Amino acid sequence: MIGPVVVTNGNLNRNDTRGKTITCKAAVAYGPGEPFVVERVLVHPPQKMEVRIKILFTTICHTDLSSWQGKNEAQRAYPRIFGHEACGIAESVGEGVNDMKEGDLVVPIFNGECGDCKYCKCEKTNMCERFGVDPMKKVMASDGATRFSTTDGKPIFHFLNTSTFTEYTVVDSACVVKIDVDGHGDLNPYIKKLTLVVAYQRVLGLLGISLMSILVQL
Repeated sequence: MIGPVVVTNGNLNRNDTRGKTITCKAAVAYGPGEPFVVERVLVHPPQKMEVRIKILFTTICHTDLSSWQGKNEAQRAYPRIFGHEACGIAESVGEGVNDMKEGDLVVPIFNGECGDCKYCKCEKTNMCERFGVDPMKKVMASDGATRFSTTDGKPIFHFLNTSTFTEYTVVDSACVVKIDVDGHGDLNPYIKKLTLVVAYQRVLGLLGISLMSILVQL
């Protein structure tokens, strides 16, 4: 990452980046099975009902590997930022987001819930019609555009509602869970706990360990 994240009294110490395009580093895949390219990308501001997250920790699972390898040709979309298991801090929120604010500790989730569709209202399933798991999805739900681009303006596609192999990501608010910090405002103990959760969600292969090291140390 750019540098260590320090959280004081529930606030993320940073320059004011709200409403601005952020330039940061991400691991970008340009083709099936091609090596990840760690490069600077543009992350655009969140739009209505979206959240931009500063990723603190991320890991890799087999879904990332199989999708990166492009085993299912119908799911291929490049360039793309993979990753769907992580934790972070809400850097800024878009219009209409009322259940979280800047500085909140959050977890992006690949199986989101709109809360309004028949599946969200059903007690037997949580497979949301709009934000459920969809490996085909590569753009934002609101406008069919991406929030990532190369430094020369070419779009970079999203993955599984999350795209966490980057220092900053933008996700639909339906795909973000706020972590309750019991009102005392000190997020650091929770960040440490979530670090362990993220790190042990999957058994990391050599590629996962290498990628994790790159993203955390840069």
